[in-house]
Amino acid sequence: MKRIPLLLAALLSAGAAQAHGPKHHAPAEVKKEQKDWGIAGSAKGARKVEIVMTDDMRFQPAHLDVREGETVRLVVRNRGKMLHELVIGTQKELDQHAALMLKFPDMEHDEPYMVHVDPGKIGEIVWTFNRAGSFHFACLIAGHYQAGMVGTITVQPKGGQS
Repeated sequence: MKRIPLLLAALLSAGAAQAHGPKHHAPAEVKKEQKDWGIAGSAKGARKVEIVMTDDMRFQPAHLDVREGETVRLVVRNRGKMLHELVIGTQKELDQHAALMLKFPDMEHDEPYMVHVDPGKIGEIVWTFNRAGSFHFACLIAGHYQAGMVGTITVQPKGGQS
């Protein structure tokens, strides 16, 4: 019976990011699919940026500045005592995903623009921000997003002023 809600949620969210469950592993093969906010990148030559997550439902830092075309290796450290995640996307995508998570908190998925990090552990996202604009990141575990566990990413256009 548990499969019916999962199937229904998958059908309702076609085109949106899927929710997730207890699996916290990186995909064996990274799916390089262009998104509005970029595409999965290669760690070689990527700029390393550390982001810390805590149980006060905050990211440190909560804002990143990136140049269009830059690949960033986000090293995501969970200093809390509960599971957290970091998901990159547009405000619309994150809002849709967060709403889905409230309805179906045990769904599973792995995408290259998200990482689930157990307490005391470190996860990683390697992402190429190949489109200029303002984007977001958030922890979409039910209740975390609503508590303000969000951040922003500003991607400056090539040749733009910092």
